[in-house]
Amino acid sequence: MSDNSKLTDEEIIEKVRSENPNIYAIVIDRYKDKLLRYATNLVRDKDKASHVVQDAFIKGYVNLNGFDTKKKFSSWIYRIVHNEAMNVVKKHQQEVPILDDFDFESEEDVLKDFEQKEITARVEKCLNSIPLIYSEPLSLYYLDNKSYEEISDILRIPMGTVAVRINRAKKLMKNICQKN
Repeated sequence: MSDNSKLTDEEIIEKVRSENPNIYAIVIDRYKDKLLRYATNLVRDKDKASHVVQDAFIKGYVNLNGFDTKKKFSSWIYRIVHNEAMNVVKKHQQEVPILDDFDFESEEDVLKDFEQKEITARVEKCLNSIPLIYSEPLSLYYLDNKSYEEISDILRIPMGTVAVRINRAKKLMKNICQKN
């Protein structure tokens, strides 16, 4: 039996459809952390983001026959997460997120851990300070290492618009982060 974890996402999806639904877990493992980070950036609440990602994987599985294996699975699943996250954002617009960034698990290097969390908190604060229309493509590009073409597919906007929004987002981030 071959090692399914070495297959491409699209090959795994073909196998899930035709012979082994259980290997869908491989793509879940590949994407769960990235999608959680992406969803958290959109909904700005880790618990809600976790539900978004879980719902997206379920919807993805249920609608697997609608996926075109000639395209990238990652763009398809990111788009599902995007749609789910936007539904949550619209539903909970008036809520204020509670941040729990100070969870020290390691006592070995508390100072380094604290500094990293401070930097992460500052970046997240700056990212959260710019409009979602700009923070979303910026986080996809820098945090999730997506190409302009993939971002275009995920957000369903032209690649030129992706470039403009990332450029504007960088300028906004620079201005906001320099003030803080």
